[in-house]
Amino acid sequence: MNRMTGLFAALGLALATGALAQTKWDMPTPYAATNFHTENVVQFAADIDKATAGKLKITVHANGSLFKANEIKRAVQGGQAQIGEILISGYANEDPVFGADSVPFLATSYADAAKLWKVSKKALDERLARQGLKVLYSVPWPPQGIYANRPIATIADMKGLKMRTYNPATSRIAELAGAQPVTIQAAELAQAMATGAVNANITSGATGYDTKAWEQVKYFYDTQAWLPKNIVFVSQKAFDALDKASQNAVLKAATEAEARGWKVSEEKTAFYLGELKKNGMTVAPPSPALKAGLKKIGDTMTAEWVKSAGADGQAIVEAFRK
Repeated sequence: MNRMTGLFAALGLALATGALAQTKWDMPTPYAATNFHTENVVQFAADIDKATAGKLKITVHANGSLFKANEIKRAVQGGQAQIGEILISGYANEDPVFGADSVPFLATSYADAAKLWKVSKKALDERLARQGLKVLYSVPWPPQGIYANRPIATIADMKGLKMRTYNPATSRIAELAGAQPVTIQAAELAQAMATGAVNANITSGATGYDTKAWEQVKYFYDTQAWLPKNIVFVSQKAFDALDKASQNAVLKAATEAEARGWKVSEEKTAFYLGELKKNGMTVAPPSPALKAGLKKIGDTMTAEWVKSAGADGQAIVEAFRK
């Protein structure tokens, strides 16, 4: 009997130890479960689960269901969640360096966006490290274009439009173009368009597809203004609490998620624009006059950004232009 009791005690201890060994992380994300960023995050979490044999479980909470888009960074900083995904340029008011990838017409292709990420990553890492956060990977959105409920041939045609904005850069573009900036998160965009709270926005083909933009607006101008990036980041404290093998599994999965995400983003660009057309939208390049007007706004905003970002901003732009 004593022997049996001993066996049960040993078994109970083993089970308890096993339960204690499993680490669970909550991961709030801002976008729909069907969005390619979210699908990539889900694959990232599955890869970690597999590599750690279930030792580290990450629960993905899509579409702002756990924390809204603008609450995610603070939630991870404050320990309410361990890992998260954000649009980094949404924090440019906190630090201009966070807005490097949304300086209009600075990086307008995937190759340019990759180069800009490479030259700006160190400054970004340093800033987030000071806040107890560690960058794991980044994935860009497809190039940004202009959606509107009326034709836009010149910058003057944008005057008076109620333009949805999602970061300081888009707000500034709206101001310089004479439009009225209205801050709306991706999860609320479809409703805002339906109610007329906004009737124009600058965003990617992906967001237009996700929100069925064709139900509210009929024009999309493929301006390829910039490729904003999402970053996936983790609480340094939560990361440090993992054993070495689990840390390595997270870093390896992050490297794979970044490569996969960039590839999918580029591949899906043509698909998204095709879907906009298929659903009756006019998809067109900007007219020469609109392009010239947007370039002027881009030049103004690049100079403003370098000034606000200081020495780091200057160094990033110089390294990018080499």
